[in-house]
Amino acid sequence: MAVPPVRAAGGCGVVTPSDTFTFQRPPDPMPLTRRSLLAVLLSTPALTWAQGDAVVVEGKAFARRVEVAGAELLLNGTGVRAVAWFKGYAAGLYLRSRASTAAQVVVLPGPKRLQLVMLQKVPAEEFVKAFRKGLKRNTPDAELPQLAERMAQFEALVAAIGTVQKGDVVNLDFEPGRGMAFSLNGTLRGEAIAGEEFYAALLRSFVGDRPYDRELRAGLLGQRN
Repeated sequence: MAVPPVRAAGGCGVVTPSDTFTFQRPPDPMPLTRRSLLAVLLSTPALTWAQGDAVVVEGKAFARRVEVAGAELLLNGTGVRAVAWFKGYAAGLYLRSRASTAAQVVVLPGPKRLQLVMLQKVPAEEFVKAFRKGLKRNTPDAELPQLAERMAQFEALVAAIGTVQKGDVVNLDFEPGRGMAFSLNGTLRGEAIAGEEFYAALLRSFVGDRPYDRELRAGLLGQRN
């Protein structure tokens, strides 16, 4: 999904030519090389690490197992949607059994879950734009008309949120016989969207040949965890 533009915030002080001052640096008890290494270690948190029964990505915990529609699902992989240094959300893909390719993910039977945890505040309209673009890039032209009504239904559910906040948890669950259930922070939003084809198209937007983010795709497919 698309990440909105970033506007720089804050300011800095300005020293004019008429300003005069004297600064005496105290003795440095730590050699430069050690100090530099320590600064890197403290300022660069690990992207992904294990913590008990969870995998932590950018400070957000993804359970190793969840239950959807009465079935236990395993965390297949995790990743981050990022543009340069700007990180929009962390994501986790849950399946009944491990899958390492998009084809395996799509055809695997049973419930599935794609979980997104927001790392930034994002207007819902940005999700709508990205969703539409991702589906079109990863769905054959001949199949798009069959998905149009369900695409509009999902876009309306997302748009109704207005804005997703930093820390919000979005679950996109597939339940056999029911379709895709969309929930925000544990609260179901609207009616389930019927059809396996629609959920498959959504998954391909993340792990297909032309995904939103190739690094994210690799992570969700368990290739970087």
